Amino acid sequence: MGRILFAVPPLTGHVNPAVGIAGELAARGHDVALAGHASAVGPLVPPGVPLIALPDEITAEQRADLEARSRPLRGPASLKFLWEEFILPLGTSMARDVGEVLERWRPDVVVADQQAIGAALAARRAGIRWATLATTSAEFDDPYAVLAGVGHWVSDRLREFQLAHGVPDDGAERLDLRFSEDLTVVCSVPSLLRSSFHPSHQVFVGCAAGIRRPAPAFPWEWLDSGRRTVLVSLGTVTRDAGGRFVRAAAEALAGMAGQVQAVVVAPPGPLDDLAEQAPDDLLVRSFVPQVDLMDQLDAVVCHAGNNTVCEALSRGVPLVVAPVRDDQPVIGEQVVRAGAGLRVRFGRSTPSTLATAIGTVLGEPSYAAAAGRLRDEFTAAGGVVTAAHHIEKLLP
Repeated sequence: MGRILFAVPPLTGHVNPAVGIAGELAARGHDVALAGHASAVGPLVPPGVPLIALPDEITAEQRADLEARSRPLRGPASLKFLWEEFILPLGTSMARDVGEVLERWRPDVVVADQQAIGAALAARRAGIRWATLATTSAEFDDPYAVLAGVGHWVSDRLREFQLAHGVPDDGAERLDLRFSEDLTVVCSVPSLLRSSFHPSHQVFVGCAAGIRRPAPAFPWEWLDSGRRTVLVSLGTVTRDAGGRFVRAAAEALAGMAGQVQAVVVAPPGPLDDLAEQAPDDLLVRSFVPQVDLMDQLDAVVCHAGNNTVCEALSRGVPLVVAPVRDDQPVIGEQVVRAGAGLRVRFGRSTPSTLATAIGTVLGEPSYAAAAGRLRDEFTAAGGVVTAAHHIEKLLP
């Protein structure tokens, strides 16, 4: 059995796939641990997966400030902010802190999240084999095809980062810390991408849902098997900025009462009036057991976050996507290109436009059929089982 260290950034969408794969490896008898910032990562790690806490270098208030400043940004400005204010500073701290963990814990393999470039650098310095965990497939779908200059800018920042941390010029030029040359595990399936060619060390595992913290209580008896069920969820980051969109979606679905019931993920307060007016049609919860709920759904309305999209498609559920920023426009385009959903504009959607989009996805059989074909591909991809199998191949 081997010792395998996962290194994750303090982002929920990146932690859950790592936890799922780590849990599978632990169940096989390997010595597995997760290195991350306890305040953000700790609440997501279930019993059975040890957490090695990294020093918290930003407070909750500073994290909230970062999120607030990033909220209005779109396109290249959003990407620039992500790298300059988050990925690169995090990389510097993780290069140091994960390096210290490697000296103490001495893993055989490091699995570094694609945004945890400092962990990849630390593993490389220590001479430890490392794999990349890509919790989004956006970087593999030619995201800079239209804006080649943006892609060059990212490459330049990565090269400068490595040079600043002592990597020789030729090494910094050759190696991209986002993509391990030994193994890159991609949480998606190939048919969602434009290109059908991918190097053999890039392994597409589908949906990496696995072991998680116990789910919050959910009133399963509320679900009506005689009606279609739609989930509205904007993920853990976007939902704080999505109050207007979520209300528009809730109003759209409330207008479809009798045929459709909706589960809406939202904080207490903003939708209470709608839920009180239609308690049999609209259920509002701060958190839901999303993975478990997928088998009960007929459609999902979301922000095109890769985890939610993969969880839905792995169950054959079509989507209405409203991308906001970062990788979401790329993932949203994948859904539309595959015929498994429709895209709406996050900032301009109204109850009327959302009702039309949701009604189309529910009423036109081609969307469910496309999602069903993708479900078969996700099943064949193997999820956490396939990911664990390939990581095991890196062990001495």
